[in-house]
Amino acid sequence: MKKKVLVALPDNSEVKNTFLPEDLREYLAEHFDVVYNTSTKNMSKAELGEAIKDVDAVMTGWGNAKFDEESLAGNTRLKMIAHTGGTVASYVEDVAYDMGIKVISGNLLYAESVAEGTIAYMLMAQRRLPEYVYNVRNGGWRMPAGEDVWESLMDKEVGIVGLGTISRFLIPMLHALRCKIRLYSHYDPDPVFMKQNGVTRCGLNEVFEKSDIISVHSALNAENRGLIGKEQFELIKDGALFLNTSRGAVLDQDALIAELQKKRFRAVLDVYVKEPLEEDSPLRSLPNVYCIPHKAGPTLDRRAFITKAVIDDMIRFFDGEEFLTLEITKEMAKRMTKM
Repeated sequence: MKKKVLVALPDNSEVKNTFLPEDLREYLAEHFDVVYNTSTKNMSKAELGEAIKDVDAVMTGWGNAKFDEESLAGNTRLKMIAHTGGTVASYVEDVAYDMGIKVISGNLLYAESVAEGTIAYMLMAQRRLPEYVYNVRNGGWRMPAGEDVWESLMDKEVGIVGLGTISRFLIPMLHALRCKIRLYSHYDPDPVFMKQNGVTRCGLNEVFEKSDIISVHSALNAENRGLIGKEQFELIKDGALFLNTSRGAVLDQDALIAELQKKRFRAVLDVYVKEPLEEDSPLRSLPNVYCIPHKAGPTLDRRAFITKAVIDDMIRFFDGEEFLTLEITKEMAKRMTKM
C-alpha cells in the first residue's frame, strides 16, 4: 500500500509549477498516494496541523507554516517532512525531531548552486563584464586608457567567512583555480579537507586584511548576526573585491556603505538587510558596487532537479533505507539560517 503524501505548496503558483512540474507530479504519484493543497496560498498553521494528521509525509516550500507543538499536536502518523527549500531552521522546531520525524531538504543542492553563482559573480567582477557589455551596447568599445582594467580569478588570495555547505562546494572550485584560501570559521574544519584544498584557517580580521577577494557564507543566526562591521571593512585592501551571498544582516550594512563610498574596493552584493533593496539606497548608484536581487542560487532550471532529489530521498526512506542524501539532522538545523 502506498504511503500518503501531502504537497503543501500553494496551488497554481510559480513555486509549485517550477519545483513540481507535471512530469514530477506523475513521478510522485507512481510511488505515493498524493494529496495537494488546493489553495493558492500557504496553509495556515491550523490548516497544516489538521491536514498532516492523515499523511505519512509532507512536501513543503518557502513560506510554509511552522512544524511546532501546535501544528504537530496529537499527530502520530507523520514520519517525514520533505522541504523543497534550503534551510529548515525557520520551519521545523525541535519537537518534530523529538517525535522521531525525519527531515530532509534541498539544502545540499541549493549550496552547490550558490557556490557556482559565487564563482560567476567573482569572474563577472574581476573581468568587469557589465561595464564592457554596457560600453559596447552604447556604441563604445574598450574603456579609456587607465580604466581598461580587467583581472583574473586564478592565483588570487581568497578569504572565506564561514564553513557551511556552500563553502564546502566553493572551496574546491577555487582550489582548482589555484587560489590561496584563508578561512574564518566558528567550527573546527576537517583537517583532511583543509589540506586537500590548500586552506589556511585564520582570524576574521586577517581574512579581511590579507585577501584579494573576500566572500561571506555565514548562516544568519544569533551567533552571526552583525558579525562583520566597520573594523573589518576598514581593513579591506585597496582594489580588493568583497562579496556577500549569505544574508544581509550578517554584516553592518551602513558600515559597508560608508566604506564603499570611499571607492577603495569593489563589492558584489546578492543579499541585503531589507529586500527588495530600498529604491533610495546608495548601493544602487555606487559605481564600485554590483547589486544583484538575491539570485545566487538555485537557478530556475535547478528547481525541478532539487525536487526530484527530494522525492528520491522520500522513496528511499519509505523503502527502509537508512542513508538519506538530503537529511537535515537536529544539529545541522541549529546551524542554519533562521529568518
